[in-house]
Amino acid sequence: MPIRVLPEQLIHQIAAGEVIERPASVLKELVENSIDAGARRIDVEIEDGGVRLCRVRDDGAGIARDELSLALLRHATSKITCVDDLERVGTLGFRGEALPSIASVARMRLTSRTAAESMGHTIVADHGQLSSLEPAAHPVGTCVEVRDLFFNVPARRKFLRSERTETQHATRLMERLALARFDIAFSLATGRTRVADHAVAETQLEREQRVAQIVGDEFMSTALYIEHEAAGWKLSGWLCQPTAARALPDLQHFYLNGRMLRDRLIGSAIRMGYRDVIFGGRHPAYVLFMQIDPQLVDVNAHPAKLEVRFRDGRHVHDFLFRTIERVLSGTYAGAALGAPPPARSDGWVPNDSPMWPMRGPSQGGLALRVAASG
Repeated sequence: MPIRVLPEQLIHQIAAGEVIERPASVLKELVENSIDAGARRIDVEIEDGGVRLCRVRDDGAGIARDELSLALLRHATSKITCVDDLERVGTLGFRGEALPSIASVARMRLTSRTAAESMGHTIVADHGQLSSLEPAAHPVGTCVEVRDLFFNVPARRKFLRSERTETQHATRLMERLALARFDIAFSLATGRTRVADHAVAETQLEREQRVAQIVGDEFMSTALYIEHEAAGWKLSGWLCQPTAARALPDLQHFYLNGRMLRDRLIGSAIRMGYRDVIFGGRHPAYVLFMQIDPQLVDVNAHPAKLEVRFRDGRHVHDFLFRTIERVLSGTYAGAALGAPPPARSDGWVPNDSPMWPMRGPSQGGLALRVAASG
């Protein structure tokens, strides 16, 4: 067979396979775009597990009329302008691949309006062809409708699972996104059924309620809340107590600078933090948030951006491992006795607030704030 240049539409469909695996992948890209647009509310609706329809509405900044067609071109983005910007990416998306990738394997309608415009506009992508812009009545924000996923790639569509399974994937994905941003309201509906509705969680009590709503009351009833900051790095969230470890690693949520990750280095560090207090074959449960300088991490390392590269992976591993190890070794026995642990010789001491240890206001979990170490 002779060497030939592939048609542009086929190139786009092949590239889409690296990003779009199933309907949940579509939702991830679209919802992350809404988050980057500054949305305060994101409403998602799916039909047939998302295969027939994925609709994402937000109240974000919107896309200007003159930029709607650009948004559907590959490598068109407002989030980076030069290679140096990749060293300090602060948004969830940045490659300009999501919308054109989805549009190459589905039928897409994009409707948006900015605050500076008196009306919205719609553009449709079908079979790689873009329609002309049409005016549309629309509030400030964006609505993306994706229909008939993989209708033109039957080899990919036959690998999709049942409606129930795809709906479960979409639901889990939305739960992970809702854990990432307490300042945004999320909803998910399947047809006429409202599956999830998460209001904005501004207070600690409301955040605990959202976590319990997503991961379960059982986790929150015994969870340790931690806050630790050192040298500009911050780790916060909830850890299960060693006695509440699980048989499966099915309740592990980690977010770096608001980005959900499934990173082996991070997983290894957390397991090491539990190694002296957990039985073999058991797995810790956690909902953790880490904040570091974006320049210390390369987020352009995985097609779906679920893994990252750290400039100093050993430092990251050590920070996580030692923070969790010290929290567990320094508080578990003390918490069981109802008394705070003694100060450590290295200056790593618990907050001396009379609230330590305290019962969570909503779930009864133990809460611990760890003082910053130099």
